[in-house]
Amino acid sequence: MQRTRSLTRPLRSARRATFGYFALNGFVMGMWIVHIPAVEHRTGATHATLGWLLLLLGAGAFAGMRLAGPLTDRFGARRAVPAGAVLCAAALVLPGLAADTPTLGAALLLLGFGNGCLDVAMNTHAVQVERGLGRPVMSAFHAVFSLGGVLAALAGALTLSLGLGAATTLGATAAVGCVLALLAAPALLPREPATAPEPRDPGGSRSGSRSGSRARSRIRILAALAFALMLCEGVANDWSALHLRDAFGAPAATAALAYGAFATAMTVGRLLTDRLAARFGPVAVLRHGAGLAAAGLTLAVVAPGVPAALAGWTLFGAGLSGCVPQLFSAAGHADPQAAGANVSRVAGLGYLGMLAGPAVIGPLTRPVPLDAALLLPVACCAVAALAAKALLPVPAPGSGPAPVAAAE
Repeated sequence: MQRTRSLTRPLRSARRATFGYFALNGFVMGMWIVHIPAVEHRTGATHATLGWLLLLLGAGAFAGMRLAGPLTDRFGARRAVPAGAVLCAAALVLPGLAADTPTLGAALLLLGFGNGCLDVAMNTHAVQVERGLGRPVMSAFHAVFSLGGVLAALAGALTLSLGLGAATTLGATAAVGCVLALLAAPALLPREPATAPEPRDPGGSRSGSRSGSRARSRIRILAALAFALMLCEGVANDWSALHLRDAFGAPAATAALAYGAFATAMTVGRLLTDRLAARFGPVAVLRHGAGLAAAGLTLAVVAPGVPAALAGWTLFGAGLSGCVPQLFSAAGHADPQAAGANVSRVAGLGYLGMLAGPAVIGPLTRPVPLDAALLLPVACCAVAALAAKALLPVPAPGSGPAPVAAAE
């Protein structure tokens, strides 16, 4: 009993700390989003210029993700997560201090870089916690990230109503975030010991090579699925409200309910997904979740009125909610010694998908109506549902096929 207790207490503490880092990340990025209008006004940037500057935020995030993966594998998440969190939180003050568009561009590049570093490091540690607990917890971590964004929206609205400037609010958030990031660091799990390489099978090098090739191909497939599914999430973020306005002539307040329905369903779905994954397996979660998302968005496209369209966007969010966490988890579990690198590949391409989604739909609306353009994310969800078996682990040479029952 004493041994079980000694193992459980660090895992529970690490789980709580990981929840804290996900919430902190969501809060920091949410505070930036809330203060975009104020920062835009301060720097004199136009909407068009801001759109281009936001690409620097994405570029910085992608670079941070690719760098943080190998560094997390080398030094362990216990070092990488607090470092990424401090960098992300500290960089938050920079947009509030920016005086013109060049300095704002540099600030967003650094903020994106810190966000990318923290994103990969904390997801890698989440995989380590999940492995130690022996049950799915990844979706709950992502739900807490969303809740952090909700808290940021409320806190930002309060500070703006009090007349506090962006520099003051973002600076205070940065300072508190850095302190919290350092205080939570001791609760993180130490780096997992390296496992000894498996003995080579005499005459079986081709089998080992094929297995390694299949494992790499699987990571590439997971990354492609993350791109497709996060593209869908990006489309919902930027086009759901516009869909209700264009398709039904809904007023702005009513149109905003589309994104609200989607975001709420995403958050609630992620709080429930871990139990579904534990009972039915990640393959079933991805297959049925992506299928539900495809059906939901199709309903929104063909809906005869606003209520049915809102139901469609709600189903779209509920279906998508648990899909991407399963991909991150599968990438991290594929190879414990390269978990950070694998998570960075999947998360990095997924993040590009989230940026590409809104950008792709825009040009498509020139030759076809918005309803028809939204069939692209429907197709992405359908492909993800058909490719759900990519979550199955690649069996080691000579070990036989992976146990399908455990995954499905």
